[in-house]
Amino acid sequence: MAPSGNIQRPIGFKPQEISALVNREVVEQHAEEAFFLWLLRDDAVRAPNYNLQNLADLDERVEANIDGLRVAGDVGWEYCETGLEKEEPGEVFAAGVIAFEGTDESRTQKVLEIACSAPELGRALGSALGWLTFEQARTHAESLLRSDDTKAMRIGLTGFAVHRQDLGSFLVDAITSSDPHLRARALKAAGELGKTNIISVLMDALSDADETCKFYAAWSAGRLGQRNDRVINVLKEITLSGGDYCERSADMVMRVLDVISAKTWYRELLKNSNTARYAVIGAGVIGDPELVDDLIMLMEIQDVTRAVGESFSMITGVDIEYEDLDGEEPEGFEGGPSEEPEDEDVEMDPDEDLPWPNPELIKNWWKEHRKNFRSGIRYLRGKEMSIGSLKNALIHGNQRQRAAAALEMAIREPLKPFFEIRAPGKRQLKLLKQ
Repeated sequence: MAPSGNIQRPIGFKPQEISALVNREVVEQHAEEAFFLWLLRDDAVRAPNYNLQNLADLDERVEANIDGLRVAGDVGWEYCETGLEKEEPGEVFAAGVIAFEGTDESRTQKVLEIACSAPELGRALGSALGWLTFEQARTHAESLLRSDDTKAMRIGLTGFAVHRQDLGSFLVDAITSSDPHLRARALKAAGELGKTNIISVLMDALSDADETCKFYAAWSAGRLGQRNDRVINVLKEITLSGGDYCERSADMVMRVLDVISAKTWYRELLKNSNTARYAVIGAGVIGDPELVDDLIMLMEIQDVTRAVGESFSMITGVDIEYEDLDGEEPEGFEGGPSEEPEDEDVEMDPDEDLPWPNPELIKNWWKEHRKNFRSGIRYLRGKEMSIGSLKNALIHGNQRQRAAAALEMAIREPLKPFFEIRAPGKRQLKLLKQ
């Protein structure tokens, strides 16, 4: 919730008079809450324990605190500007929204200067453009596209892409840029926007020396319906590379292959302990109930058991915690970075928000319910995949299930823009009701 003492919007006051009236302690609370809540939201859009309504509720909390900064006028901006000194994403997001909504060019330049200093800060400013309506964001995004700085251009491109607005000839220009960060964002945008008319450009980019560019070229090509050997081989190569895009490449491979070929690739990945996790995730992507018996056996392997449980839920639709099919965390288990200062492993636990499945309870559940599933058919959340069932998942699924549904819909309808599950919740709900 917003801090107590929420500021009421004064009417008929000049900015300097508003500044004299506001409670600075309350405004500071609004700033701190806005900074923190954006970080919480940034995690929530990818979390298995958030659904669309949860996201919309969280968005209301973010907006309430942003509004507190708006109403406070110059004092609100003062706290945003102070926050920018920390050079953190949440602070850049909040300051970006306030600056972009106003007319003070010095404010937008201040935010842009900080945002261009690091990719994660640029992403946060792109999120600020996405928070606004496109009518509010457009002028700023267009101005950024005209910049001589490729970092600013990337933020402007993001502003168009997150609103699923056409970039015209700029998109191909950006894909052929010498800046790999701009190139990668443009390659991703091609898939998000459904730009089937530049498939040849994406195919050329499959040989890009930059790993991120190569991944997004292959990802967008796959999303746009390209299932040829070259695209599949690049995705498989990235899956086995040990790089940052292994899981996402495995995910896309399983979606663009036919079911039989996907299950063959799944079994290949399962043979190697280094790629077993990708196989487990891939089983949930494939969605064939024939793989459920495998998954139940794999639940005995502690390193992947929660990911296995998630794939089981992806296929069957069962909520492991709600149905009391979960168990206790193993004694002595430590996930994510430890508190030891000499420990160099700082990676977060990717399965932190997932329940620990109880293999015996799940085995019994499957014995009772397997008659409701047919082998060789792809399922998501217990329903055969179709445009109707995928839209249902977009409304009712958790964020990871919604991400799967959005990608499956995009592959089936390549000419349509990719549904943005990270957009403000109310905006998504409105689109899904159309």
